[in-house]
Amino acid sequence: MVDGRPRPKSHRLAGGETIELEAPPPAAARAAVVPPPAVVYADEHLLVVDKPAGVVVHPAPGQRGGTLAEALATAGAAGGEPGRAGIVHRLDRDTSGLLVVARSPLAYARLRRIVRRRALTREYLALVRGRPRSRRGTIDAPIGRDRRDRLRRSLDTAAPRAAVTHFELEELLPRHALLRVRLETGRTHQIRVHLAAIGLPLAGDVTYGVAGDLGLRRQFLHAARLAFDHPLSGARLDLRSPLPADLAAALVAARRS
Repeated sequence: MVDGRPRPKSHRLAGGETIELEAPPPAAARAAVVPPPAVVYADEHLLVVDKPAGVVVHPAPGQRGGTLAEALATAGAAGGEPGRAGIVHRLDRDTSGLLVVARSPLAYARLRRIVRRRALTREYLALVRGRPRSRRGTIDAPIGRDRRDRLRRSLDTAAPRAAVTHFELEELLPRHALLRVRLETGRTHQIRVHLAAIGLPLAGDVTYGVAGDLGLRRQFLHAARLAFDHPLSGARLDLRSPLPADLAAALVAARRS
């Protein structure tokens, strides 16, 4: 469309016109089939799974297939939007660890309330380059899409959303520090952005941290613990996941560096 009107391919532009076009759909690509993740806890109402790194949680622009949501559909995930059934929170593609998933619309609604009330304890292990100034701290800094790079999140944003991250020193290493991080909110890339903002970038993080550090091919960030009251029975669940092999090897290397 040129100035709101269709024009033939041979139409010549004079300059200053407004051009509108509809981009062609991307070529369909055969997405890899994601194997079912390891199940840490299961009952008729919910699952807690251990997501491997490299897997996208649910479909998004540029990632229509090969998602964790597809694998979970065969495990009875239910509730919420089509294509992301049962998903009440997410992990970045290259972040590994624990994720709770609903198996019924009722469980989905109640888990969503637990997340909104910030009653879902989410703890991560993060290896950062540098030394924290204190053994524990809180980062309270709104984040949103970066003003200049739409693929990044940043404190420099035109659409800030409240974000709070708590951290505690787990182990001090020669050039790194292992932190235990707890999310109060769950913004996209929150831990990665917040830690980089205080001068503690994640080892291996190609976007906000130190790419290739310690031989890592992804950020050293692992969702190691989930704790919450069961949405139907009220029983307390406190579940943990050990470091996967690539992060465990990087931690050994950091202790020697």
